[in-house]
Parts: sequence; structure tokens; C-alpha cells
Amino acid sequence: MAELKVLIIDDEPGIRSGVKRILKDFHVTYPFMDEDYVFHIMEASTGEEGIDIIEQNIPDILLLDNKLPGIQGVDVLEIIREKKYDIAVAMITSYASLDVAVRATRDGATDFIPKPFTPQELKSSIENISKQLYLKRITHDMNQEGKKIRYQFLSVLSHELKAPLNALEGYLLMMQEKQAGDRIDDYINHIDRSLQRIQGMRNLIMDLLDFTKIRLERKDEKIQKLNLADVAAAALVTVQPYAIQMEVTVNLDVKKEIIIMADPTDIDIIFNNLTSNAVKYNKVGGKVDIIIDSDDNEVIMKFADTGIGISEDDRKILFKDFMRVKNEQTRNISGSGLGLSIVKKVVELYFGSITVESKPDKGSIFTIRLPKNLKH
Repeated sequence: MAELKVLIIDDEPGIRSGVKRILKDFHVTYPFMDEDYVFHIMEASTGEEGIDIIEQNIPDILLLDNKLPGIQGVDVLEIIREKKYDIAVAMITSYASLDVAVRATRDGATDFIPKPFTPQELKSSIENISKQLYLKRITHDMNQEGKKIRYQFLSVLSHELKAPLNALEGYLLMMQEKQAGDRIDDYINHIDRSLQRIQGMRNLIMDLLDFTKIRLERKDEKIQKLNLADVAAAALVTVQPYAIQMEVTVNLDVKKEIIIMADPTDIDIIFNNLTSNAVKYNKVGGKVDIIIDSDDNEVIMKFADTGIGISEDDRKILFKDFMRVKNEQTRNISGSGLGLSIVKKVVELYFGSITVESKPDKGSIFTIRLPKNLKH
């Protein structure tokens, strides 16, 4: 249960005790909420006392009578607005003139509860305010997450693109000034290196776009029937040129036809990342085995390679955002540090799991398990 603090400011003891009694066992639930809201009640009999409580322990919800001894409810509301306290306020009054209502609304009141009120009227108001608070907080969290992701996107992009862009500029200036000679053949090595740099930048940008899509945007997903064998075959076609260059043999072993309901982009991300990694981090003349199978409850996908392997320490950071395994064997292999992080996030969206077994210099096996009856 999540607790919301409610402060009631009213000079009538019967109103204060009535609010406490009505909300004592009341709770609010809402779709997608992790837990229900319950309420902790604080009380004050004057506006001055209420301000003291607010300054020491800011409530989430304020039930505020306007007709008070000393400063009035609308004066309390004005103080709250001036001090920029984030409090949802409902006015409780039987004396609410149009002028008071206009002033209270201007200063931030979100609801009006007439005196005398029934338990259901109070509960209805509290429920509406609680839902507004929940949606407001969710929106704030999403905005903060969005700012964080945008910052990471831009900082990584600027950092990772700086070196290859400088290198490309250097190669082009060398060719422009004909520093290596007059023939195009004199610059073949530089052209090859430039193409490698461009491919690396392209991969980085695509990884970052996948990353932001998974983290921030799920509205465009298109769930449909997918044959995993077809998805795997498409991934093999994509990676085949690099596999040929590395002299790596890629085998696909589909034990049975498996159809799942999923977004094609998500499943492409899984197969493309894990297949390309199995080739990229392999040894010349190595092998990759992709095995697709299922049991009574799960779809099982294995990506096994005979590559350089991963140490136990590196396996601990393998699925973290923007983290790359850095050692002598990976020094010349380009990557964004996002591929496996993205794969893990996709797998978790489908309530699945990803594990890795690996031995340095022997190879790795990545295993993905997805529920057979996907509820996405």
C-alpha cells in the first residue's frame, strides 16, 4: 500500500473527526498502479496551525475550510501558491460565493466539497484527486526519464562520433591534397578504413534509435504472428557478408515450427544483435549455432559461438546501458555498448529471460526464454 498524507483544516471538530472516520479504511486503486493508495490523516483547527503543519510535513492532499478563525481558507491557499508547495487542494465550505470560488480556483484549488457532505461525496472527491496525483507523478517520472535518455543519447552520440568523424576528415584531406600519390589505388586502404568508420557510426546511430524506442516509445508496436525460423533466416542474410569475411560458419537449427505473437521489430532486434555479436566476437574460422526450440511452456532460442568468450567480471556488466567489454581482444571491434542492453529490455517486455554461459577463449552461449503464450 502507498500512503498519501491528507491534511484537514477546519474549525469544526465534528468535520475533522468525520473525515478521519470516513477515510480510515478507505483505499483507492487505479489501472496500472503497483499498489493501492491509503490515507494518513493530519488535522488543524485554524489556518495558522495548518500552515505550521504544512511547513513541517507537506501533505499530498489538503481539505480546506474557507470560513476559519484568523486567516481564511483562501489566504492559506494563496500562501501555498506563493511558496510553490505541490499540494492538491479541495475546498470544504458552505459559504462559497462566486468570488471565493474564482479566487480559490485561481490559487490552485482543484475541487469543492459542500458542507454538509456525505461519506460518498468525500470518497469520490478523494478518489478523483488521488488519481490526478498518480497520473501527475507518472507523467513527471516519464518526463524525467525522457530527459535522462535524451541526455545519454546526445552525450554518447557526440562522444562516439567525434573520433571517426575526425578520422574521416583526415582521410579526405589526405586524398584532396594527394598526399599518397595521384592514383586512386594509392588510397584503397584509406577508403577501406573510411567505410569501416562509416559502418561503425551507422551501427551506433541505429543502436541508439533502438534504445530510445524501447525505453520511451511503445505506441507504434504492431503485434502480429511471426515464424521464428523466418526471422532467424533474415538475420543470417544480414550478417552473412561479415561472416564470410571472418570465415565464420553460421548454422541455423530449427527443431520445430514456432509461431509467436510479437512486434517484428522487437524480434528482429533480438536475432540481429545476438547473431552479429556471435560473428563479430568470434575467431577467424569459428562457428555460430543458432538453435530454436520449445517445450510445453517456453520458446527457447540459443546463440552459441566459438569466439573469444567473456570473463566472469565482464559478465556482471554485460547487460548494462552503454557498457562494453574492453580488453586486448575487443580493442579493434566497434560497438555502442547498447546492443545487449537493448536485447535484455526487449526480452523483458515479453516477460522472458536472457542468460549467458561463457568461457574465455572457448566461446559463449546466450539463451533466451519467452513464454509460449505471450501476453504483451
